[in-house]
Amino acid sequence: MFNITDSNHLLPTDLPKEIPAHTSHNEVGNEERFSNNIKTLLSWHAPGRPFRKKSKQFFATSILIALLIEIILFLFGEYLLMIVVLSLIFASFVLATVPPTNFHYRISSEGITVEDNFFLWQELYDFYFKERNGETILHVRTYSYYPGEITLVLGEIDKEHIKQVLVRCLPYREIIRQTLIEKWGDWIVKTFPLEGTSKVDS
Repeated sequence: MFNITDSNHLLPTDLPKEIPAHTSHNEVGNEERFSNNIKTLLSWHAPGRPFRKKSKQFFATSILIALLIEIILFLFGEYLLMIVVLSLIFASFVLATVPPTNFHYRISSEGITVEDNFFLWQELYDFYFKERNGETILHVRTYSYYPGEITLVLGEIDKEHIKQVLVRCLPYREIIRQTLIEKWGDWIVKTFPLEGTSKVDS
């Protein structure tokens, strides 16, 4: 399926513990490209985002925290921030109650397709996996700042299976350093859980 050859392609030095791709982007599927035959390597349907049904405790705790923040902002006269907080709470409630629609994900000899969005291998940088709400999420970073990263919910697809397919075309990043915002988010979730510990995914 792929014309795999040895190369001295050097990966960026900031990628710790990577599994290097077996071939460069330009060498992926040369025979298929010359024959105008685009081959589908993997295709599946899965939700567009991770989703887990929230408990009543989640909504009750969220409302109490929002009311406390709104009172503090009111006392300081930050009326614009009050509207922002209400908007964020409303958006989080919508995301927590409305299940996502299924997306069509496709990996071909030319690149990755997410619904109507297509990305060539030359536009993609590397990939890694994360766990969120009990779902395995595939993250593929792009060279351009926008979108910067595309996410694919694996659904029933095996993680090792998709890794073996992608590692032919992209380097695999085994270790991902958390950003400052992610660290703060994890600290807030652990310190002020909105749900009981028995309902929180590990």
